[in-house]
Amino acid sequence: MKNSVGREISDEILEQTGYKPFETTKIGHPEVTYTDHKVRVTKGDDKLVDSLEKVIKDNLKDGMTISFHHHFRNGDFVFNMVMDKIIKMGYKDLTLAPSSLTGIMNDKVIEGIKAGTITNITSSGMRGELGEAISHGLLKNPVIFRSHGNRARSIENGNIKIDVAFLGVPNSDRMGNANGMEGESAFGSLGYALVDAKYANKVVLVTDTIVDYPNTPASINQTQVDYVVKVDKVGDPDRIGGGATRFTKDPKELKIAKTVSDVIVSSPYFKQDFSFQTGTGGASLAVTRFLRQAMLDQGITASFTCGGTTSPIVELLEEGLVKKVMDVQDFDKGAASSMKSNPGQAEIDGSWYADPDNKGAMVDQLDVAILSALELDTDFNVNVLTGSNGEIRGAVGGHQDAGTAKMTIISTPLTRGRIATIVPKVNSVTTPGSSIDVVVTEVGVAVNPARQDLIECFKKHPSINLMTIEELQERAEKIVGKPEKIEYTDRTVALVEYRDGTLIDEIKQVKD
Repeated sequence: MKNSVGREISDEILEQTGYKPFETTKIGHPEVTYTDHKVRVTKGDDKLVDSLEKVIKDNLKDGMTISFHHHFRNGDFVFNMVMDKIIKMGYKDLTLAPSSLTGIMNDKVIEGIKAGTITNITSSGMRGELGEAISHGLLKNPVIFRSHGNRARSIENGNIKIDVAFLGVPNSDRMGNANGMEGESAFGSLGYALVDAKYANKVVLVTDTIVDYPNTPASINQTQVDYVVKVDKVGDPDRIGGGATRFTKDPKELKIAKTVSDVIVSSPYFKQDFSFQTGTGGASLAVTRFLRQAMLDQGITASFTCGGTTSPIVELLEEGLVKKVMDVQDFDKGAASSMKSNPGQAEIDGSWYADPDNKGAMVDQLDVAILSALELDTDFNVNVLTGSNGEIRGAVGGHQDAGTAKMTIISTPLTRGRIATIVPKVNSVTTPGSSIDVVVTEVGVAVNPARQDLIECFKKHPSINLMTIEELQERAEKIVGKPEKIEYTDRTVALVEYRDGTLIDEIKQVKD
């Protein structure tokens, strides 16, 4: 059968998994039941344990679900350290449920799959060798890709039942009070780990710095923690986020960024106390710079930004151009270090950020969101998971979540090398076209026909070159030609959930 974005969903998958096919982005207001989780009542003066192996041996069994966070990014030492021990201790049939998988984790995950230790994965995304291996059928069962908000929702409602959460932190006291702001390996917000700490049956903090009790502010507190394990090193701070984030100097990216800024400023949403979310790539950072100047020129300040935080966003906060930064993750040292000194930069968890089933997520209050795309099609559907060869090489992240903004903008070049970004049909759908309002490229701007109000608005601004999405697609095809069709097998290697838990797409195994 086909779901509402025209993707083939196999009856077999629906029967085996109990999924409902994706229908609409208009999520109602369901009454949901949050999961019950086990609590190990802990008494005593401290929770310090000398041996990570002992904690694993005493708490882990075959078939369990384990989780990690990805806030250390490519400076993470904890994931490989823990997984290496689990693999060597011979555990089997585990479900791996991290907030996301970064490149530094790839080799160990592949090793764990080959050893039979990992047979299920749910994550926001994956790249590199791991994505390639999964795409060619390495994992026994299909990966489940969830957005950050959907991951929080799925943990809270019990769809993801975490048995043991191994959470790396740059500091903790003897009872498990910890934050991400202090210590040599500080990374700022612990946003995506906070739901794990709240709902996992067992919570193991792994740290290299034990501080005096009581440690405050405590993002994770002692009422949630079972064990604290001290190790030599939890992360490489230079690889968590290397120095100040650099703006792009690429003329194409700068042109796109300036046009995105023009679109925002020309829209009805650019007004006092508007809110926005930007990305972390070079073009997105340049958008922040152009938007800053427009705010100064017109005397406008923003009420808040949310999502992943960068140094340019923090600078807007320090200048008084943004009143609050609702921070779920930090992408560089500047943003991470700002958290401990600036009260306007507030740590929020993944649920507060984007869970569609709670009593109010930050993304639902966004006026403007600027997102990227690996490719998008003439129905405005966006793919951020699979590359032009059909292999997995991206992450859902907060893409679907931020698509709830009043005006969602896709910022993308028309082509990348010899590959068209705008195509007749995307390889896989991550975010439905009904969520996307505007597409900005270096040659022109396409507005979703459902937003006639924006089309009429932008017609009044000569700096915005309006084109149809079909015109952009045809122009891209003239430059690079038609690609060869990707060949797939019938086997499903990944399932892509929409943020409400319905099935928006299946990703098939790439034929060797």
